[in-house]
Amino acid sequence: MHKNSIIIIILSITIIGMLIPAGFSANDYQIVITYGETTKNNAEYKNTVDSFFENQAHMDLKGVNSKIITANEVNKISSTITGKSYNSNQIFSSALVDLGDNDNLKVSVDKSKITTITGDMYLSALKSAGITNGHVYITSPVTATGESALAGIMNSYEVATDVEIPAPVKEAANKEIYTQAEIVKESNVSADDLSNLVDDVKETVKEENITDHQTIVNIINNTTINYNINLTYNDIENLAESIEQIQNVQGDINSYQTEVNDVLNTTTSNTGFLDGLFN
Repeated sequence: MHKNSIIIIILSITIIGMLIPAGFSANDYQIVITYGETTKNNAEYKNTVDSFFENQAHMDLKGVNSKIITANEVNKISSTITGKSYNSNQIFSSALVDLGDNDNLKVSVDKSKITTITGDMYLSALKSAGITNGHVYITSPVTATGESALAGIMNSYEVATDVEIPAPVKEAANKEIYTQAEIVKESNVSADDLSNLVDDVKETVKEENITDHQTIVNIINNTTINYNINLTYNDIENLAESIEQIQNVQGDINSYQTEVNDVLNTTTSNTGFLDGLFN
C-alpha cells in the first residue's frame, strides 16, 4: 500500500470520528431497546420479546444498545399520577426505537400482549412530548396493560439522541397515557374512540392556545357528543387536567423538539457525507 493511501485512510477515520455526534456509536446509534425489569431478568421472557422485535423490525439485535426500566422508575411516574406502585416482578412492557426510520413517527404494538394502550394512544402521547420521528415497536412476554412502556420509549429516545426530555414534558405525556388507560379499564368506552376524541380536543386546544380548565372541559363535552361517547364527570375532569398539563409545557416541548431536530439533521447530513467518503 502506498504511503499516501495510508495517510488518506488515517485522515478519513479521524474525520469520521469527528462527525459522529456524542451519544452515538457507529454501529447502533439509531436503535435502542428498553426492557421491562421483569423481562430482562427472565431469559425466556427476553427471548420472546427479542423474537418479536427481530421479526417486526427485520433486524439483527446483536450489538444494539439496551436499557432496563425498573419498577422504581415506573413508580416515580405512576405515584404522582395514579398513586399505584409496582414491584420488580411486574414490569414487563418493552420497546424498541429505530431512528433509522426517520420520516414520520410510527408505532407498532403487539396487540396479542398489550391489552389496554393502543398504538394510536402511544403515538398521540409521544407527539405530545414533541417526538415526531422514528419507528417504535412495543411488546411484552405476557399480557400487560402497557402503561409503563411509555417511560421506556422516552428513555430510548434520550439514549439514541443524547438529548434529555424535560421532566415536565415526561410527566405530561405519561399523565395522558395513564388517564386514558384508566378510562378504558373502568368504562365501556373503546380505546380507539377515546384516542380519536383526545386527539381532536388536543388539536383544538393547541390551535387556539387554550389553557383555561373549564374551557377545555367544555370542548371535551362537545366532542363527546360528536363521537356519541358517554364519559363520567370524573373522566372528563381527568382528561381536561391531562390536556391542560400538556398545553402548559408547550415551551419545554418546543425547546426539546429543536434540540432533537438539530441532532437528527446533523446525523442525516453526516450519513450522506460518510457514504460519499467511503465510496
